[in-house]
Amino acid sequence: MEMVAHDADSVPAAVGGYTNGLEVIRARRLLFVSGQIPEDRDGNVPDDAAAQCRLIWANIVGTLAHTGLTVANIVKVTTYLSDRSLAAANTAVRTEVLGDHKPALTVVLAGIFNPQWLLEIEVIAAA
Repeated sequence: MEMVAHDADSVPAAVGGYTNGLEVIRARRLLFVSGQIPEDRDGNVPDDAAAQCRLIWANIVGTLAHTGLTVANIVKVTTYLSDRSLAAANTAVRTEVLGDHKPALTVVLAGIFNPQWLLEIEVIAAA
């Protein structure tokens, strides 16, 4: 499988750790990871946004690993934030986890199911 980033000069620059378009060539597998929540297996929810985001990414990484994939296989991230003020923490943690990998990205302000949860993240991975 090959991934090719497409950031055309005719569209706004992709800033914040993503690419405007990500082409996946010769993929044989797609994994759709449901929206992951900031809870551990015992139902504990951290209080602050960065800790919630790290826990969500740990849940995503665990799901990917279960299928033999890594964050390098992620082609699309959709993040649902309960408040715009969480954007900086979300971006910082996502950048920590993904490093130089820049998948396609959407961030949505939304009402989150549980009021303790500040955000929820879903991904699509390909191999």
